[in-house]
Amino acid sequence: MVDDLSDVEIRDAARSMTLKYGLLGLPQGGAKAGVFGDPTAPWDERRERLIEFGRAIEPMLRARAYIPDADMGTRALEIRSMLQAIGVPVFPREWRDNESGRWTASSVLGAARAALEHSGEPLAGKTVAVEGFGAVGSAVAVLFGEAGARVVAVSTSEGAIHDARGLDVERLVTLEKSVGCRVVEHYPAQRLPREALHGLPVDILSPCARHNSIHAGNASIVKARLICPGANNPASPEAEAALLGRGITILPDFVCNCGGVLGGTMAFASISRSRIARFIEQSIQKIMANALAASTRTRQPLSALAERFAQDRFDRMRSAAARAGMGAKLFEIALGAYRRGWIPGWASAMVSPRYFDWVLES
Repeated sequence: MVDDLSDVEIRDAARSMTLKYGLLGLPQGGAKAGVFGDPTAPWDERRERLIEFGRAIEPMLRARAYIPDADMGTRALEIRSMLQAIGVPVFPREWRDNESGRWTASSVLGAARAALEHSGEPLAGKTVAVEGFGAVGSAVAVLFGEAGARVVAVSTSEGAIHDARGLDVERLVTLEKSVGCRVVEHYPAQRLPREALHGLPVDILSPCARHNSIHAGNASIVKARLICPGANNPASPEAEAALLGRGITILPDFVCNCGGVLGGTMAFASISRSRIARFIEQSIQKIMANALAASTRTRQPLSALAERFAQDRFDRMRSAAARAGMGAKLFEIALGAYRRGWIPGWASAMVSPRYFDWVLES
């Protein structure tokens, strides 16, 4: 939910989501939708907009042809509220996870580790700038800080702040919870225009804001050597080509930020939060390391190689779903029973990790 939504942004986000599901081997499609609205407006106003949207696509929701979930400007409990308001059945284990930002940040961290190890460098001591200090960006800053990197700049829609010595991320997170995007006005650091964050001399830039925030008009000022996106499609095709031409590594967004998809699915399966975070970081680090090694070995562009792998895997999953046999039908029956709470969470938590190991390795 944003007030300046575009068809292009939604279409590109849907493509990224499809690639994420293909990459991870999770049998879903990756459709994306958006609602025009102010994400900071009072809940009653936002709820009415969501309900209007839900009524417009009610047949798709009831058929589960499209299953919405929270993203930019919305939360899982708000999606649940919308569905309940229009009378779409919501089962006990659905739309209860609010850790998407943390899961996404875990995959960003894992991808960054892989890229640095590929270059023979440690993550500890690296300087980081985070564009978009929201649910994803704040979690990215926390995890990079815990890993020994130095977060020196963050931005919101209200501007950016910079301190070469490092920002107190814990203090920033606490402030953001009380003042939101105005956190940059309350934290004592050098104030900068929001756009200036891209030009700071940092090791790692993590764009966690909007579609095409790096474009042909500002790609030339980027000084970071490594770009690890937490956002979908943070760089336009023209900007990405310009960055690559300057020797800047930009990791594929659908690999870096697929942790939200993977973590949400694992949380649905009642797996513990600590185990989810560890699994995401380690799995995405391995996937990215393999992609980087293949790119170096074959001299193919990293993004094109990763996209081809994800799309091919997605196509195979779709074909397999079309000819699903008795085993798949039994799985759907068990899944429906679990959604309704008829199968205990502890039972799912015991067996489902093997499933995630299998889908990522197959």
